[in-house]
Amino acid sequence: MSGADDAEVPAFWQRLGLPGLADVHVHFLPPRLLRRVWAYFDAAGPLVGTEWPIRYRWSDAERVAHLRRLGVRAFTALAYAHKPDMAVELNRWTLDFARATPGCLPSATFFPEPAAPRYVADALTEGARVFKVHVQVGGFTPTDPALDPVWGLLAEAGVPVVVHAGHAPVGTAHTGPEPFAAVLARHPGLTAVVAHLGAPDYVAFLDLAERYERVRLDTTMAFTPFFDRFVPFPAGELPRLRELGLAGKVLLGSDFPNLPYAYAEQLVGLAGLDLGDDWLRAVCWGNAAALFGLPA
Repeated sequence: MSGADDAEVPAFWQRLGLPGLADVHVHFLPPRLLRRVWAYFDAAGPLVGTEWPIRYRWSDAERVAHLRRLGVRAFTALAYAHKPDMAVELNRWTLDFARATPGCLPSATFFPEPAAPRYVADALTEGARVFKVHVQVGGFTPTDPALDPVWGLLAEAGVPVVVHAGHAPVGTAHTGPEPFAAVLARHPGLTAVVAHLGAPDYVAFLDLAERYERVRLDTTMAFTPFFDRFVPFPAGELPRLRELGLAGKVLLGSDFPNLPYAYAEQLVGLAGLDLGDDWLRAVCWGNAAALFGLPA
C-alpha cells in the first residue's frame, strides 16, 4: 500500500490473493453505550490518557457498509461489560446484531459476578463464537474466583476470548502479563487472543503465545504512528513475531470504529514490517480462517 487511504485496502488483499480480510477486534455496541464510550474518548478520560478523535463516528449501517467496501469479510462485534448486571443485555444485543449482519461473528462478554457461568453457557448455546473481556476498563483481575468457572467453560468449548490484558494505553492494578499468566497456568487449554499484542509488555505476551498452544495475539493498533508514539514494538522481536504469525498465532485486529486514524494505517504498518507476503496472508486472513472455520 502506498499510503493510509481506505480506498487502497481492497487492492492490498487482492494482491495477496486473499478473499478479503478477517478482523478479530471490531466493536459494535448498543447505541446508548456507544455514545458514552465515544464521549469518554472525546474527554481523553483517565484510561485513554491522550487526545483520541474518533474517525468513524457513523451509524451501525454506515460502519458495516464501510467494512464491506474495505473487504472485511469476517469481523467481531466486541462489547465489554464494565460493571455487574450488564453482560446479559449486551450479549442479547451483540448476538442479535450478528444474526442480522452477514460476516459478523456472534460475540459476547462477561464480568466477574455470580451469574457469569450461567449467562456465558447461555451465550454459547445461542451460538457465541468469540467473547471479549477488558480487564483495564472493567477494573477487575482476571484471576477473580467468580471467573474461574467461566475460563473453564470457554476452555472446554474451545471458543476464543479476546482479552485486553495489557497496560496500554494506561495501566491499572490488574493489567499486565502476570495476572493473565496465572489464568493460563490454571486453564492451559483456554483459547485466548491477547489484544494489542499485549502492549507494552510485548515480550512477556509473546512468551505466553509460545508457551500455550491456544494463545494468540491480535495486532490491534500496533505498528501505527499513533500507537508507536507510546509503545513501539521492539525491533528485536520481529523475527519471533514472524514465526508466531506463520504458526497461526497472530491475527489482524483494528479497534474499528474507535480509531483516531484511517483503517488503512493498520495495514500499512503491517506491510511495512517486511515480514513477507506469507506472513501477511496468515495474519490478515488465514489464521482467523483456521480459528473460526472461515473459507480457506
